[in-house]
Amino acid sequence: MGALRTFRFNAPSRMKSTQKSGERTPTGLVPSLGFFSMILLVVGGVIGSGIFRKPGIMMHEVGSPMLLLGVWLLAGFINYLGILSNAEIGSMIPDTGGQYVYFHRMYGPFVAYLYGWAAFVVIQTGSISALAYVFAEYTTQFVPLMQASPELAAWAIHLPFIGDVAPFHDLGVKILASSVIILLTVVNYLGAKLGVIAQNIFFIAKLAGMALLVAVVAFSPNGGSFANLTTPSATIHKEGLALLAAIVAAMQGAFWAFDGCVKATFVAGETRDPQRTVPKASWLGMLIVTAIYFTMSLAYCWALPADVMANSKLVAADAAEKAVSGGGKWIALLVMTSTFGVTNAVILTSSRIYYSMALKNAFPAVLGRVHPRFHTPSAALWIQGIWAVVLVFSGTFDILTDTLIFVAWIFYALGAYGVFVLRKKEPNTPRLFKVPLYPWVPAAFVLFASAFLVLTIYNDVLAYQAAHAAGKPGLINSALGAALVLIGTPIYFLCRKPHSTETSGPPG
Repeated sequence: MGALRTFRFNAPSRMKSTQKSGERTPTGLVPSLGFFSMILLVVGGVIGSGIFRKPGIMMHEVGSPMLLLGVWLLAGFINYLGILSNAEIGSMIPDTGGQYVYFHRMYGPFVAYLYGWAAFVVIQTGSISALAYVFAEYTTQFVPLMQASPELAAWAIHLPFIGDVAPFHDLGVKILASSVIILLTVVNYLGAKLGVIAQNIFFIAKLAGMALLVAVVAFSPNGGSFANLTTPSATIHKEGLALLAAIVAAMQGAFWAFDGCVKATFVAGETRDPQRTVPKASWLGMLIVTAIYFTMSLAYCWALPADVMANSKLVAADAAEKAVSGGGKWIALLVMTSTFGVTNAVILTSSRIYYSMALKNAFPAVLGRVHPRFHTPSAALWIQGIWAVVLVFSGTFDILTDTLIFVAWIFYALGAYGVFVLRKKEPNTPRLFKVPLYPWVPAAFVLFASAFLVLTIYNDVLAYQAAHAAGKPGLINSALGAALVLIGTPIYFLCRKPHSTETSGPPG
């Protein structure tokens, strides 16, 4: 990205929401996605690895099944407030590029660029890397993967004020994860419709698998008991500030599981009637995801005692194994299906951010090119895929997810505050959807997001200090995320031409 500079580009006219399916928009993209596909894109794009991997870590923090279930409901409620705020903006700006386009309208080119840069350098590409990483991890349940020599696996790069990165740890997993990213990039290069068809197939398979897991746990004689739901951990007892910090740490896991609810906004320009479809699909998809997560977590808590769950690295597999012999491998296959599908969804939607940035002269003009045959942002897809592969070799699943969630929530807070900005700047712009209980809903979300970020930094520093006290390598994940975002600041100013034709309006 060192060669990044500003390019002149004559922005096309705004796409009208009456665009018919199959007709090419002025940007060259085709509005082929309907309401049902958009709901599947939101729900299928959100449900990935988090609900299968994070509940054990979350229980280890809070130590109580009832408190764990409360964390899932609270996280869903907070995300719902954010979605409502985002939906108002989406009803005003039905353009491909999602949050990047919104920030451009709210705050101008610099903040929009920082979001687009953050999405590229850590938020969206980090999601792609983390999801593909989990897919590869679970493949080891069926096929052994190569490992680097102990000396090479232990080799690490020390980053001042941030921590240590071991690129060759779990080498076989990282190679397979990279292969998945490349394969799905090719699928989405061949057409948005093909990518959504693949997404829908994997979503249906994933939902069926989760429903079967819940049924097996609920009705198997060995499935669990009501006592598991009401009995807290015998060893985890936190109070006061320690309990608050534990809840925040647990919510960080929940927020990773919920992350991606704004995906529908990234492909608004390829959606039929986007001003109505995008907001409705976003908030309805959020409700569906919350219900699924609560039900799955209830099944885990029913099946496993709190202390068993707190020490489980794969709580879904342990719950299935308890109910049915061999259930662990079945769950591994379910997780592989889930993560493969959601990796596809993130690749599909995220590339549209960089495409829109190119139309705004914030990224090289080549990223704004649409393939003449497949009508997809082909260059943006490939640049995204290459950087996601680089991130795969930068860390582990937890490092990637904790880093990207911290950065993402900075911009989620800014996005919700943007409702106030646009109400003041553009009071007469038509809004097909208005956030209810304004101004309390966006204000509550902004205040919670701010508190969450502060407490996340507090937790990261404590974890880093504990790791070094034990003689282990550690990372301050929030510092890593902030550093990656700040790298983009000098790039923006050094490469920006004084006579740039960039405007404050949205592309399209």
